[in-house]
Parts: sequence; C-alpha cells; structure tokens
Amino acid sequence: MTACSAVRPYRGVYPVAPTIFTEDGAPDLDGQRRALDFMIDAGSTGICILANFSEQFVLSDAERDEQMHLALEHVAGRVPVIVTTSHFSTDVCVARCKAAEAAGAAMVMVMPPYHGATFRVGEKQVFAFFQALSDAISIPIMIQDAPVAGTPLPPALLARMAAEIENVSYFKIETAGAASKLRELIALGGDAIEGPWDGEEAITLMADLDAGATGAMTGGGFPDGIRQIIDPYFAGDREAAVAAYARWLPLINYENRQTSFATAKILMKEGGIIASDAVRKPITPAHPDTRAGLLELARTLDPLVLRWGR
Repeated sequence: MTACSAVRPYRGVYPVAPTIFTEDGAPDLDGQRRALDFMIDAGSTGICILANFSEQFVLSDAERDEQMHLALEHVAGRVPVIVTTSHFSTDVCVARCKAAEAAGAAMVMVMPPYHGATFRVGEKQVFAFFQALSDAISIPIMIQDAPVAGTPLPPALLARMAAEIENVSYFKIETAGAASKLRELIALGGDAIEGPWDGEEAITLMADLDAGATGAMTGGGFPDGIRQIIDPYFAGDREAAVAAYARWLPLINYENRQTSFATAKILMKEGGIIASDAVRKPITPAHPDTRAGLLELARTLDPLVLRWGR
C-alpha cells in the first residue's frame, strides 16, 4: 500500500482547512476555494472541514452549510473530504451527519457530547450517541478524542464502540499520552480499528506513527511538510522520517503552541493565496512579533504555501 490513500482504509495526511474571512469578518468564498486548491496541490490526501481549527465555533448554522457545500462542490472528488459535525444534541448531530453524507462527505468527525467546562455525559450516553449517528448514516465516523471536550474516552470504551457500532471505525487521538492510547486502542480493538489517527498539529507524530497511527490530521498550512515525514515512514524508511520530523518539528511546535488555528491563514496570506488572514471576534490576531516568528521559521523550510500564490 502507498503511504496515502483516497480509498478505504483512509490513511495519510488529512489537514484541517481554515475558514477564510475578509478583513471585516465576512466569509471569503473565493479565498476559501483557493485555500482548498492549495491544500490539494500541497499533497493533502484528504481535507477536513468545519473542525475547531476551522474556527467552527464562530460560524452560524447557515455559514456552516455554506462552507460544507462550497468545499464538497469545489473539491469535487479530487480528495476525500471529512466533515466535522459535532454537537451536544444527538438529534442535531444526526441531522448534520445525514446532511454531510448527502452532500458527498467521505466521513464525519464527531466529538463526544460536551458543553462548556462542566456539561458532560457518561459512557452509556456516549455509546448511545454514537450508535444513533451510525444508525442514521452509512459513511465512517471518526471519534475525535481531544482535550477540549474533557470527556474521558478510555481505550476499552473506544474499542467496544468500534466492535459494536457499525460505522465507528476511525479515531483521532490527541490527548496527553496519545501514543500509549493508540497502542492500547489498537491492541484492544484489532481489525475493528480501521483508522487510528494522530492529531494536535502532528506535535507527537513520530511517537504516534510508531504506536500504529495510519493517518495525521494537522493544520492546513504545510501538508507537504507532513508528507515528508509520513511518506518515508510508510515506505519503511524510518530514519528518513525521523530526520524530516526533526526538520519540521520547530514549525509544528510553533503552530501548536504559538499561532494555533491562525497559522495556516498567516502562511497562506504571506504566500499570496488569500487576501486576509483575519480571525473572527472575539478572537484576536497574532501579535506582529509572533507572526514574524512563524514566518521566519517557515522560510527556512521553503513550504509550498509561501510560493503557491506568487
């Protein structure tokens, strides 16, 4: 099997597409299309939309629908598109999943139900939630296990859902100790774990690959750099993968710790792909010095993002 795949089992580099805004905060639909084209040209095996790194939490429901249809229509099957459909309500999440499947999504990504810092549900309700989603659609469901939800998802629960819920088969693990959790999940779930994936901007990618990860969901700014790590790894050249990881890790770390979901937009603006790297209020833009630090690091690596639009 090649390092990356557009057919199941999905594997490779599936970065999150940023949502592009004008300076006054309106969706920039032409810029959005250019961002998607760049991400495909930069080697994305697939693309995830409407995730937290897409600033999904500042979009209205109508804007979510607009973004989903724009992406699926513009990508037009060139790569698989994963649509994030997370919502606390089972019924709302079911409706979002059904709409994504009808529009052509390859997969949906969903966080367990949570709201704010304290509203959580227990394992029984988490299981029922994902069972309802699976019953409503026929495409794969990726469970996003991320610290922002604060919902404990033990490997045994994830493995049981993979075994007993038909369409639950992909897992984006980005909690502390991700590699250990991936290793345990794969051991418990066996063949039911179709896609054990890395997340959190690839900050722990090498450890996660060694633990058995077959996919990486990263930021959208430099998928070509992530491919330099993943491709040799799956070709059996771990030494080359380690060397590439060492080269790209400072930039990965800067994204993870400094510029967060603004990273891809800052890089895309600098490369002439989009006109504005604006984020929506109440989020504030990166400090000019922080922005400069990101670009300084990126230029040492010559990613396609800084050349694609020039």
